[in-house]
Amino acid sequence: MLHTLAAAAGDLGNNEIARRTGINASTVSRLLATLAHDELVSRVSDSGRFRLGPRLVELGNAALARVDMRQLSRPHLEALTAATGETATLSVPYEQGTITVDFVQSPSSVRSVAQVGRPGIDHATATGKVFLAYAGSAPTGPLPSYTRRTITDVSVLAAEVAMIRDRGWAQAVGEREEDLNAIAAPVFRAGTLSAVVGVQGPAGRFDAATMPAAVEQLLLHCGELSSTHR
Repeated sequence: MLHTLAAAAGDLGNNEIARRTGINASTVSRLLATLAHDELVSRVSDSGRFRLGPRLVELGNAALARVDMRQLSRPHLEALTAATGETATLSVPYEQGTITVDFVQSPSSVRSVAQVGRPGIDHATATGKVFLAYAGSAPTGPLPSYTRRTITDVSVLAAEVAMIRDRGWAQAVGEREEDLNAIAAPVFRAGTLSAVVGVQGPAGRFDAATMPAAVEQLLLHCGELSSTHR
């Protein structure tokens, strides 16, 4: 239906949309009502005809921004993996958290495995904590435990989120999975959180001895991305 409106030279009425799409007119009417409610289509008050709605512009810009961010970030993810030997990830804000949209896998045979489309856990991942620090609302209810190191006290989490804002990066040490450690830092666009870049690896290798050098590299690349992504 949206394709039909996009291809039309002008506004279309309910019956014309039904004819062009082959959908029953009453069904078209119900679908248009739903689309209009979400501002995906607009009803012209004078004629009662329909056209594409303003919400599509917002959605299109969001989609383009994510594609753009993946393209911009890819060389930095590759450089991070080359410098640290660990898996580098790119996540973007999604609903009330983050979701992984790209990654570069560690070349090591023993490595953490990233997955595109995997949502972050705000209180138990480095990426999620960055989201809480710069875009999200602090949880108020009980926090589920994933390992013995998962933060489950909201006051403890609030203190860590405040520390993340001060130093500019987050870490999760065995908090989502016992043998997985990670760090993450924000990427900004016009002062707003646009993405989160992370580095993650097995706890036996990516630990207190190796993390500081990785943090330095991470902040360098996130700073460059924020400068490029204005």
